[in-house]
Amino acid sequence: MYFCLSLIPFFIYVISKSKKSLQMLQQNWYNLDQRYLKWILSNKYNEFVGIDMFFVIFIVALFVESSVMYILFGVFYLVILYLRYRSSNKEQVKLPLKVTARVKRLIITISLLYLVPVLTMLVSYDEHLLVYYYLLLATLAYVNNFVILTASVINIPVEKMVFNHFRNQATRKLKSMNSLDVIGITGSYGKTSSKNILHDILNVRYNVFKTPKNFNTPIGLIISVNNYLDKFNDLFIAEMGAFKIGEIQELCDLVHPKYGILTKVGTAHLESFGSQENIQIGKFELIESLPKDGIGILNADDPLQVSYQLKNDCKIVWIGIDNEDADVVATDIKLSYKGTTFNVIFKGDDTKYEFTTRLLGKHNIYNILQSIALGKELGLNIKELQAGVNRVNAIEHRLELKKYGDINIIDDAYNSNPVGSKMALEVLGLMPGKKIVVTPGMIELGSEQYELNMKFGEYIADVADEVILVGKEQTKPIYDGLMHKDYKKKHIHVINDVKEAFPMMQTLKDENTYVLLENDLPDIFNEK
Repeated sequence: MYFCLSLIPFFIYVISKSKKSLQMLQQNWYNLDQRYLKWILSNKYNEFVGIDMFFVIFIVALFVESSVMYILFGVFYLVILYLRYRSSNKEQVKLPLKVTARVKRLIITISLLYLVPVLTMLVSYDEHLLVYYYLLLATLAYVNNFVILTASVINIPVEKMVFNHFRNQATRKLKSMNSLDVIGITGSYGKTSSKNILHDILNVRYNVFKTPKNFNTPIGLIISVNNYLDKFNDLFIAEMGAFKIGEIQELCDLVHPKYGILTKVGTAHLESFGSQENIQIGKFELIESLPKDGIGILNADDPLQVSYQLKNDCKIVWIGIDNEDADVVATDIKLSYKGTTFNVIFKGDDTKYEFTTRLLGKHNIYNILQSIALGKELGLNIKELQAGVNRVNAIEHRLELKKYGDINIIDDAYNSNPVGSKMALEVLGLMPGKKIVVTPGMIELGSEQYELNMKFGEYIADVADEVILVGKEQTKPIYDGLMHKDYKKKHIHVINDVKEAFPMMQTLKDENTYVLLENDLPDIFNEK
């Protein structure tokens, strides 16, 4: 009985630690491509140097009575449980654990991994082995991250069965919708923005469904089809993301797009793709999967799209700003802090058609042009296209202008990249007031990460009056870029928690202040 009572604080501690480990597993795509394992190994100090490593003191229990061992074990976990509680109250959590069906299945497996040893001990309990029981259980708690990883590996066959079941269900549903056409959107940057813009424009005439939020993985598309796609939808816009060659093709095999938009081929996820060429090949899997009567929309200002030898004879429509030979060209662009106006010229038509949008930044003109090009191919007339562009709403966390008290926030917190971050700074430069940048920098850029973040720092130096860097280690390249441009140190503020940035803005603001929030890294990159 005393043995069981001594385990109560232990199990409460294990539950608390497992919740955090599950959160990290979830943010690392359930260890896809060993992401969770890599995270554990890259955070060895934070994950393994803590008070719970002193479980080795139980070795001294070899020389004490059982009654003292019970107390020693229970008190030890009560103390570290209290310390963990205090620490977690100070820790920022941006993406809390989502208790999905998959997480529930993992919780069952994790519980078994901890309960089986305990039940074995209870069945064959021997007081002389008590210290070894405690050492085994304490070791399991200490290596909790690896217990969660083991549970994830054990569940792989189950998850494959679940995935195949819902995939087959989605396939049957799509086959039954004979009048539905699918539009795929991919690219290194701008996928979600393009998806939302296209949705708002096409909805002028059609009943359009788009994948929610950033549902751009096989599971995301399957959930979108099974749970949200309606029999009355005319068009289904499927955002498609990828980390390596073959993943876009997998998504195309699932939803079979007739139309495809490739936004931009860049360096996003360079680390997982392995090379720029692989990114180019991977992104073009969408266009090369289109049927002969399909239509691909490509960017004539993107050298990596123009230079690609396309292995498909479907119709291609080129859009551009700098390349005037494109099929759909934007001219006479007027950018301001209130929005954007521009003219569009269609090949074979000398008329200039004026468009107005509330969206900020030159890169959004590319996104709008792609939607205009496809919309015209789908039968929308000029007035419908103009109305659609005018009604496009600001996209959440993508150069979204909002208020924080009397401070103007340009929220570009979602998944920053080298192209988008530079354009976000151009938008900030248009603003009529004091300019502040808050950023933790850019990630998943492979061997180019330091250089690209340093360039980002140089660009910031040309625009910002104050800079707030989130994470000392992560933002070192940005700091070096600022120093390379002789930026004054007194205007650089380094913090480890983005929540500290908001009260800091209040001390740095003027009568009219604009703050660019450029990227917001998930919890797996916390330096606290």
